[in-house]
Amino acid sequence: MSAPDNPEPPRDELKDQRIAELEAENERLRKIRDALIVRVESGSAHKPEPYAAFEHSVVLAEQVRERTEALNQAMEELKGSNKALNRAREEAETTRQRLSDAIESIADGFVLFDHQHRLIQSNSRFRGYWRHAGLEPPAAGTSIADVKKQALTSGLILEEHGHPDSEGVVFLLSNDRWVQMTERPTREGGLVVLYSDITDVKNSEMARRIKALEESERWVRVVTDHVPALIAYVGADMTVQFCNKVYDAWYGRNGEAPLGKSLQEVHSPDLYRRLLPQVEQALAGKSVTFEFEETGEKGDVRYMLRSYVPNFDENGVIIGFFVLIRDITDRRKTALALEQAYDHLERRVKERTAALTGLNNQLRQEITERAAVEARLRDAKLDAERANLSKTKFLAAVSHDLLQPLNAARLFTSALLEQSFGPKAEGLVRSVSTSLDDVENLLGTLVDISKLDAGVIKPDVTAFDLRDLLNNIAREFRQMAVAEGLALDFVPSSAVVESDSQLLARILRNFLTNAIRYTGAGRILLGCRRRADHALLQVWDTGPGIPEDKLTEIFQEFKRIRPSGSQPDKGLGLGLAIVDKISRMLGHEVTVSSVVGKGSVFSVRVPLGRLQPKRSGQEGQRLALPDRGLDGTRIWVIDNDYAICRGMQTLLEGWDCQVITAVSLTDLELQLNPADSPVDLILADYHLDNDETGVDVVASINSRRRCPAPVIMITANYTNELKQHIRGLGHILMNKPVKPLKLRSTLTHLINGPGRNRP
Repeated sequence: MSAPDNPEPPRDELKDQRIAELEAENERLRKIRDALIVRVESGSAHKPEPYAAFEHSVVLAEQVRERTEALNQAMEELKGSNKALNRAREEAETTRQRLSDAIESIADGFVLFDHQHRLIQSNSRFRGYWRHAGLEPPAAGTSIADVKKQALTSGLILEEHGHPDSEGVVFLLSNDRWVQMTERPTREGGLVVLYSDITDVKNSEMARRIKALEESERWVRVVTDHVPALIAYVGADMTVQFCNKVYDAWYGRNGEAPLGKSLQEVHSPDLYRRLLPQVEQALAGKSVTFEFEETGEKGDVRYMLRSYVPNFDENGVIIGFFVLIRDITDRRKTALALEQAYDHLERRVKERTAALTGLNNQLRQEITERAAVEARLRDAKLDAERANLSKTKFLAAVSHDLLQPLNAARLFTSALLEQSFGPKAEGLVRSVSTSLDDVENLLGTLVDISKLDAGVIKPDVTAFDLRDLLNNIAREFRQMAVAEGLALDFVPSSAVVESDSQLLARILRNFLTNAIRYTGAGRILLGCRRRADHALLQVWDTGPGIPEDKLTEIFQEFKRIRPSGSQPDKGLGLGLAIVDKISRMLGHEVTVSSVVGKGSVFSVRVPLGRLQPKRSGQEGQRLALPDRGLDGTRIWVIDNDYAICRGMQTLLEGWDCQVITAVSLTDLELQLNPADSPVDLILADYHLDNDETGVDVVASINSRRRCPAPVIMITANYTNELKQHIRGLGHILMNKPVKPLKLRSTLTHLINGPGRNRP
C-alpha cells in the first residue's frame, strides 16, 4: 500500500462536513418558508385579492412540503451512507488487521513498499534481523535504496552473492545466517520483498561440497599413488604443494617428505642448478620436456624424463606448474642393448648376405619358371572362360532366330485347335501342340539360363499391383492343371510390390510348372501373404514332397529329384536354377519347405511398394478378360517372317478378326493407305529386315494418322533397355513365343477397354 502525494481527508470528516451542509440548507429553507407565511398573512400596500392570496399561499405550502420531503429523503440517504461508511470502516479495519496478522505469520522476513518504493509495512522477522545486530529497523517511509545502503554500511550484510536482476540475491548477515532476498512487484507498482533464511541449505550444500572435495582428493590421491610415474604440483613460490607416493619415495631425504618444501631443499644443489632454467620456463608459461640423469638417495643412477606444464588461473596468471617424471632407465638400457645387438646383427647380416646371394639367384630362376607356368595356366583359364562366355552369348543372341519358327508353329497349332476336325485329327493336333509346348519350354529354359549367365537380362524394378499378374498366371495355369487332372485354387491379392513384373512372373510360372509336373493327384494353391514390409508369394502342392537333404540340391542346374515309381519328366532340371538366378538378381529371398508324402510349398519374398501416378499414354491399365469379343476387329500384322504372318492371320481370323499382314512398311503401303485406312490395332515384330524395327514402322504409320492406333510390340529381346523404350512410347510389349490366351486377353482389353470405341 502507498500514500498519495495529496492525502484526502478521512471519511469521518467528510461525513460531518456533509451533515453540516445539509443542516444549513434545511435552516435556510425553513427561514424562507416562515418569511413567505408572514408576508402572506400581513399583506402589503397593494394587497392582493383574498382568493389570489389564498392561491399563492397554497402554492408556497406545496413548495415547502416538496422541499421538506426532499430534505427528509436526503437525511435518510445520509443516514444510510453513514451506516455504510461505518460498516466499510469496520471491514477495512478487519482486513488491515488480518493483513497484519498474515504478514506477521510469515516465517520469512517481509517488507512492503509502495509505488514510490517507500517502506509501508514490515513484519517482526525482518525487524529482528536488524535488532539482532544491535541496529534500529528502517522506519516507514524509508526508500528501498536507503534500506539497502543502511544494511551494507551498518555491517548487517557481510557478503552478497548473485545479481539483483536474477531470481534471488543471497546475503550473509552479521549473525552468520544466510538469507535469500526475493522481490515481486504489486499490481499498483509497489514491491514485496521476502528474506528467506537458507542457512541450513547453505550449510548442507557446503558440507556436500567439502565431502565431494575430500572424496575427489582421495580419488586423485589413490590414482596418482598407483601411477608408476612421479607426479607433483609446484606453486609459484617453487614449493611442492602436492606429490604422490612415488615422488615422495624418490625425493624424500632422511625420511622427510618433500611436501611443503621448496625445490632447492628437495633437490641437491647440482640437480637444482640444472633444473632451474626449465623451472623458470614453466613459470614463464611454457611447457617443457627434457631428460636428466639423476642419483637417488641410495646412490642408484636413474634416467628421468621430466615434463613441466604451467597452470593458469581464470585471469591468465601463472600460479604454479605440474610435474610429471617418468623413469626411462630400462628404456635407455634397452636402447643401448638394441644398439649393440644392431651392430652385432649388421655384422651377421653382411656374412649371411653373401651366402644368400647365391641362393637368391637360384630362387629367382625358379620364380621365373613358376611365373611362366602360372601365365600359361591363366591363359588356359581365360580361354576356357571366353569359350564359355562366347557359348552363352551365342545362345542368348540367337534366341530370336530359334524362337521365330517355334512361334510360327505355336500360332498354327493354336489356330488348328480352334477348328473342328475329327477326333483322330484333333488328337494329332493336340499331340503336336503338346510337343511344341515341350520344345518351347526346353528351348525357353536354355535361352533363359544362357541370358542370365551372359548378363543380358537386367531387372526393371517398379511398383505395381499384384492383381493382374496373379490373375493372368492363375488363368494360364488353371487349364494346364485341369488337363493333368489337378485342381488349381487361387487367392487373389491387390498388394503393391517393388519388383520386375516379368521376372517375378517367371519365378511363379516355374513354381507352378514344377508343382503341376510332380503332383500326380490333388490340388495346387497360388496365393499371397501380406506382411509388415513385404509380400510372401507362395505355391502349395500336395505332391510327393522333397527330402530335407535335397532342398538345396533342387536349385542346382540339371538336378532333378524324381520320386520313386514316378514317370521320367521331360525337363532339363533348370527351372528352379532359373528361379535361383532371378531371385538373386532381384534380391528376393526364395525358400522351400516340404514334408515327404504330403507336399511342398515354394515361397518368394517381395518388398512392398507404392504406386506412382501414371503418365498420359503410358501403359498402366489392367488387362481384362475377354468380355465383348473381337468380332470384326481390324488388325494389321507386320512381321518379316511370312510363316509368322500366316500363322498370326490364321489365329486372328479364327477369332473373327479382319487381318492384313505385311513384312514391311512398303509391303503394307502396297496393300492400303496407312494414313486413312481403318484399323483398330497394330501387331508388329520388333526385328524387321534391312535394319528396320517395328518401332520405326508404327511411328511412321501413326504420324500420318489423325488418331494413332494402339500398338502391341512382339519380340524375343528381353533386355531392360528395350522394355523401357517400348514402355516410354506407350506400347504394350509381348515376348516370344506368344501365348494365344495372353494375346487374346490383351487384344480384348485394348479393343473393348475403357475409353475405346469401335466404329
